Amino acid sequence: MVTPSTGESAGKRRLSAGRPDFDAVVVGAGFAGLYMLHRLRTMGLSVRVLEKGSGVGGTWYWNRYPGARCDGDSVEYSYQFSDELQQEWRWTERNASQPEILRYLEHVADRFDLRRDISFEATVTEARFDEAAGCWRITTGDGAQLSATYCIMATGCLSAVNRPAFDGLERFQGEWYHTGAWPHEEVSFADQHVGIIGTGSSAIQSIPVIAAEARHLTVFQRQPNYTIPARNGPLDEAEYAAFRASYGEHRRRAKTTPTGSMWAVNPATADEMSPSERRREMEARWQNGGLSFYGVFADLLVNGEANDIATDFIRSKIRAEVHDPTLAALLSPHSYMGCKRICLDTDYYATFNRPNVTLVDISGAPIEEITRTGLRTGGREYVLDTIVFAIGFDAMTGPLLGIDIRGGDGRTLRSKWAEGPRTYLGLAIEGFPNLFTVTGPTSPSVLTSMVPTIEQHVGWIADCIANARACGRPRIEATREAEDRWMAHHEEVAAETLFPSCNSWYVGANVPGKPRTVTPYTGGMPAYVEKCEAVVANGYEGFTLTTA
Repeated sequence: MVTPSTGESAGKRRLSAGRPDFDAVVVGAGFAGLYMLHRLRTMGLSVRVLEKGSGVGGTWYWNRYPGARCDGDSVEYSYQFSDELQQEWRWTERNASQPEILRYLEHVADRFDLRRDISFEATVTEARFDEAAGCWRITTGDGAQLSATYCIMATGCLSAVNRPAFDGLERFQGEWYHTGAWPHEEVSFADQHVGIIGTGSSAIQSIPVIAAEARHLTVFQRQPNYTIPARNGPLDEAEYAAFRASYGEHRRRAKTTPTGSMWAVNPATADEMSPSERRREMEARWQNGGLSFYGVFADLLVNGEANDIATDFIRSKIRAEVHDPTLAALLSPHSYMGCKRICLDTDYYATFNRPNVTLVDISGAPIEEITRTGLRTGGREYVLDTIVFAIGFDAMTGPLLGIDIRGGDGRTLRSKWAEGPRTYLGLAIEGFPNLFTVTGPTSPSVLTSMVPTIEQHVGWIADCIANARACGRPRIEATREAEDRWMAHHEEVAAETLFPSCNSWYVGANVPGKPRTVTPYTGGMPAYVEKCEAVVANGYEGFTLTTA
C-alpha cells in the first residue's frame, strides 16, 4: 500500500492545497534507491521510495540463481559515503555471494533507518508530468497514486528480465526458471535432467553448481563468451585489515581509472611490449583472476590487433582446460573480447569435462519449440525435467521503457526513444522536466564499478536539486541542444572503440526489434566525471531552471 509517510489524510490536504505529496519519489530500492533516499533525507526533503519487491536489494533481491555473486571485488562493490559503514562491515569473500550482498543492503537499510520511507510491493506503472501543477504524478500497479516535485528513476541497468518467448512454453510439464527472477525457496536439481539456455554471466556462474547436483545438464549455447577465472576465496584477515586501514587511498586511486575500479590498467599498448612481456602480463592477470584482465593492454578495447593477442591467449587456456578438442573449439569465442561483457567463473570450462554435461551448439539451429517433455532444436528433441532460462535482460532501457513515462507535453519516453535512447549525460532527458535517471543510458554505468558510479550520480542529482531549490527555480530540464551535443559526443567516442562490432546487450542485440546502438558511455569514468563537474561549474550548463 502506498501512502504519504505523514499519513494519507495529510497527503490529500497538501495535494488539495496545490502542493505535491512529496518533494521526491524514487523508483527502486537497490544500491541506487537506498543511497538516493539517504542523501535526499539528509537535505531535509520528504521522500518516498517505491519498490516492486517485498524487500530491499534490487538486483540482489531478484537474482538468487545458483552461484550468483558479484564479479567485482567485494571491497569496492560497496558504499563509500560512510567511512563508519566501510569499517564496520566485514566481507567474507573476494567476490561476495548474492546472500551476503543482500544481507549488506538490508544492514544499510536498517542502519540508516530507511525502510520507513519505502513502500514495498509497489510496482510503478505510470509516471506523468503535470505541467500545470509542476509535479510528477505516479501510479502503481494496485491503482495507488501519489505526486512529487522530482521523480528519480533508480531502476537499475539489469532489472527488466528478457522473458522467454519460445513457442510451446505453456505446454511444458516440467518446472522452468529464469535466472533473473529466481524463486525465494530452495530449488533442487537432484536426480533431474536439466537444460539451461544461454551462456552469459548468470549461466556461467550457475552451470558448475547445477552440474554438480543434477543427474544430467544440457547446455544450449548460441554464442560462447569470454570468461576469466574469478579466483574467489575467503578474504585473509590480516590483508583485509591492512586494506581497510587505507580504504580512502584505494578509493581515490580507483577514481583515476577508466572503469572506476581499484585494479591497475597497464599504461602500455600491446605494440609497445615485446611478445614475452605481453605473455607475462596476460599470464599474471589470468592467475590473479577477476576483471583486471580488462586492463591487460592500454589499447585492448580500441585496437583490434591488441585484442586479438588477448583473445588468442584466452583460447589457448580453453584448449588446455577442456579435454575434448571439438568441445573446446565450440566453447571458444572469436569476437573481440570486452565489447561483449567479460564474465568471471569458477570451474566453468572444467565442468564440460564432466560425463553428465552436454553442450549443444544452437548457433545454426535455433530452438524450434518447447515441447511437453523438453525442447526441440536441430530436428532433435531433448527430454528435460527442468529448463533454466539464462537469457539475460532488456538492459539499460528496458527498466525505464517498462513504465509509461510521459513528459510535460504528453510525449512518451517510448516514442522519444523509438530509435534508441537519448539523454543528457545519462542523468536527464529533454522534454521530461524534474526527471532524473541514476546510471541511465549514455552514462558509463555497466562499464564501470557500479556502486561508486551510482554514488557519483546520486551525489550529482542531489546537488542539482539542492541548487534548484536554493535559487528558487525548482523546475529543471535538459535542453535539446545540450542533449544533441552529448549524444554526438557519445556516439563519436563509441565509434572509436570495438564495442559496435559485437552483438551484445551493450548494443541491444539480445532483444528482437531493439534499436542497435551502443548504450553505455565508453569514454571512461574520469572523463565523464570531468564533464559532469564542468556542467555544474558553468551554472548547470545545458539545463533550464525556472520557477514551477
